Amino acid sequence: MALLRRPSTFRRYLVAAFLSALTVYLLTQTQPNTTPWRLRQSANKHPIDGLVQAAEKEFAAKLSRETHTLSAAAAAYRKRRGRHPPPGFDIWYEFATENNALIVEDFWDQIYHDLEPFWGVNPAQIRKDAREFEMRIEIRNGKASTSSDWFWTLIWLDMIQTIEHLLPDMDLALNAMDEPRVVVPWEEMDVHLKRAVKTKKLANPRTVVSEFSNWREEQREEPVVEWEHDKHYWAIARRGCPPKSLARQAELITDFDKPPFIASTSSLVHMQDGYVANYTLSTDFCHQPDLQALEGVFVEPISTSATSTLLPLFGGSKLSVNNDILLPAPIYWKEEERFIGAEGASIPWSDKHPSALWRGVATGGRNRATNWRAFQRHRFVAMNNATMLSLAASRPTTHPPPNFALPAADVLNQYNLPPLTPTLNHERGGDEEDDLPTWLSKTTDIAFTDLMCANEGFGPSCDYTAPFFAPAEGVPMAAQFRHNLPVKATLWREWHDARLVAWRHFVPMDGRFGDWWGILRTDRVAERIALGGREWAGRVLRKEDMAVYVLRLLLEYARVGEERREVMGWVGI
Repeated sequence: MALLRRPSTFRRYLVAAFLSALTVYLLTQTQPNTTPWRLRQSANKHPIDGLVQAAEKEFAAKLSRETHTLSAAAAAYRKRRGRHPPPGFDIWYEFATENNALIVEDFWDQIYHDLEPFWGVNPAQIRKDAREFEMRIEIRNGKASTSSDWFWTLIWLDMIQTIEHLLPDMDLALNAMDEPRVVVPWEEMDVHLKRAVKTKKLANPRTVVSEFSNWREEQREEPVVEWEHDKHYWAIARRGCPPKSLARQAELITDFDKPPFIASTSSLVHMQDGYVANYTLSTDFCHQPDLQALEGVFVEPISTSATSTLLPLFGGSKLSVNNDILLPAPIYWKEEERFIGAEGASIPWSDKHPSALWRGVATGGRNRATNWRAFQRHRFVAMNNATMLSLAASRPTTHPPPNFALPAADVLNQYNLPPLTPTLNHERGGDEEDDLPTWLSKTTDIAFTDLMCANEGFGPSCDYTAPFFAPAEGVPMAAQFRHNLPVKATLWREWHDARLVAWRHFVPMDGRFGDWWGILRTDRVAERIALGGREWAGRVLRKEDMAVYVLRLLLEYARVGEERREVMGWVGI
């Protein structure tokens, strides 16, 4: 099984490709099973069965909307977007079909989520903000270039150069930081979106302008955008939530030097019978105020430079409240070997290892002696440490869990888990005697490769977390694919989200990880999801699909920056 969670600088991996903040590779046993605690196939309906069935219906409905002609694609566009397609839509369609891309209008929903607010902004302001940004890519006369030597910018430049000849002139402002940077207050976004709605119309085809304007160089001025550098990112991020949301109303947590409060899954609207039933909602923290002390990005990001101004700023990932415009992350395009392993992905299911594997550095933000208990990676590694779990069970007063909750009896029963008995001996005999810590020690291989200490003079160890964690050797991604059912727990949004269906292409997990042990025990649908996800990723997450996505995105971006945008479009058919 694979557990997905977002790393810091290089936070993505390509399965041909799933990504996020924390990712674990898990594979449940395929050989004859002698473990009495394992959830076996049975006639009894399990909650996951219903979630998988719903996912199959959602996926089938999505596929049923595939179009096979230019006219059908344009009609689907007009129905879903309420506007004519942008100029150059026929060129985009030809490019997509030449690259054997599946054309399902839903696949580009993220583009319209990202760009819609800009229809409520003066187009001259959009162009000005992009032109004045310090790091950008310029496209002039079918050629893309940049004056930046930052490696992310150069990778994005390489990606855009594959389609530069199909693009009108424009400037793309780029976010070179790990974290997203635009968080417009919800109240202001509401104003932008209401203005945008008024621009939605299908103009008379006889009056539609089908060409982009000639580029005109505009005078550059000093930027007037104000940047915030508050290390407590939750205080910034929650302004993007609705005024009456739990995140906006909850008390601000500032003390992270203690075990965090973890909400019960029964109180979470995205959960059903202990499992994630609405993946998109699970990535929205506005109804989950306890996450402010459970996610490193909210506690102290690696870097913070945020603005409340709606800037046309492109980046590789973002939270639900961020208003950055998503591009495929640079690491996907570069195909760095640390994050891909196609040769491992092709291993037959029967040859894979029956255990869960995760390796990563202790990031997710900047961990310190006074805040590491609030970091998701530390929590996940801790709750999979058999010795720590056993100590907490045997001596709950003197050795309480540092940052996770011990499973209650009803949780053990709900997920058909072994008992949590107080023992420190993990070398006992048969499976029939296993308790939860012993079972975990046999079933998981989860460890940090570097504790990323904030104190100087340490590495890969750390003075304040060394009593709890022991770094292990890294495992190449190709080897990790020998445990190939991806389990994805994340708050991050990325370019491909609309193409993937939870419980059909990957297993979703709640950000508190309370469902992890239950997921770990479930083998009834593992092979089906793993192989289905692998096949689908090879169909819609290729570099060609990234290029098709970016071409559509940039044609739309070019139009929204045009003075005549409300009468511009493609109406050839």
